[in-house]
Amino acid sequence: MLKVILSVLFLAVITTAIGYQQLQATINSPLKVTENTQFEVKHGTGFNKLCQQWQANNWVEGCWRYQVIAKLDPTLTDLKAGLYELTADSVINNVKKINQGQQINFSFTIIEGQNLREVLSAIKKADNLQNDLKSDELSTQILGNNKHLEGWLFPDTYHYHNNDTASSVLKRAAQKMQQTLDDAWQQRAAELPYKTAYEALIMASIIEKETGLASERPLIASAFVNRLNTNMRLQTDPTVIYGLGADFDGDIKYKDLRDYTPYNTYRINGLPPTPIAMPSKAAILAAVNPPQSEYVYFVSKGDGSHQFSTTLKQHNAAVKTYILNKKN
Repeated sequence: MLKVILSVLFLAVITTAIGYQQLQATINSPLKVTENTQFEVKHGTGFNKLCQQWQANNWVEGCWRYQVIAKLDPTLTDLKAGLYELTADSVINNVKKINQGQQINFSFTIIEGQNLREVLSAIKKADNLQNDLKSDELSTQILGNNKHLEGWLFPDTYHYHNNDTASSVLKRAAQKMQQTLDDAWQQRAAELPYKTAYEALIMASIIEKETGLASERPLIASAFVNRLNTNMRLQTDPTVIYGLGADFDGDIKYKDLRDYTPYNTYRINGLPPTPIAMPSKAAILAAVNPPQSEYVYFVSKGDGSHQFSTTLKQHNAAVKTYILNKKN
C-alpha cells in the first residue's frame, strides 16, 4: 500500500513539474515577429480574438495554452483599443502592453514664431491624427470663444495616440498658452503699456518674430515698451509682413510700409489687433518684465543680433553701418 501511495505522489510531482515547465515555457515563449510591428487593437477585441489574429499571422502556434494562462490571470483579458508596437518579446508581455494601454506615441511640434496658417498646414500632415478642424469655427472649436486663434497655441511638442483628433492636440496647446500667459500676467512689472494680458500676448508675438538671438528678447521688449510709453509707433516689419499675408513675396518694399493694413505699425498707433505668431514663454516673460533701458531703436547686424540705440542719430549711424554699407 505504501508503495502505491509513493508511486501516486511521485507521479503527481512529475506531472506538476512537467505542467510547471510547460507553463513557464508558454509564459516565456516569444511572439514570432521578425521586426517591431505596428498592430491595431480595435474596440471590442477580446483575448481569444486577439490570439486568433496573431495565430493567423503565424506569430503564435496555437491559443489554448495562452487561454489557460488568461484563466489563471483574468487581468490579461482586459484589452485596450489602440495602435501598439509588437516586439519579439514574449507573447504574454506583448499582451500586457495592450492590457496596460501602452500605445505608440506620436508627436506634433509647434515651433516658436510659427503663425496660425503654418501650424494648421503642419498639423493637417501629421501622422495618425484625424483632421477634424473646422476652418470657419476654429476659435470656437479650440478656445471655446470667438477670439482670434492666432497666438494662442503654445510652442511645444505634444504627444498623441493613433486616431486622436487634431482639435484635441490644439486644445492642449491653447490651455498651456492660457496658463502660461495667466501666470506671467500675475507677475508683470508696473507701468506697462498694456491694458490686458491679451495685449501682452500680442507684444510677445512681435518680440518673438523680431528676435534672431534668444538672449536679446528682453532688450527687444524694452525698446518696444519704451516706444509705446512715449507714443512712438512700433514700426516693426514682422507686423507689416503678417498684414500682407499671402501677398508677401519674401521681400518687404517701401510701398508695403506705406500701404495701410491694421497690422502696419508704420501707419497705426499702438499694437496691431491680434498676435502675429505663436510666442515662446521667454517672449511672454520679456513682454511683461522688460528690463529698464533707454533704447528705442535697433537694427539687425545681419548675424541674428541687433545694434541698439537710444537716439535717432545713433540709429541712423547703425543703419548706415549694418544696412546701407552692405548694399554698396
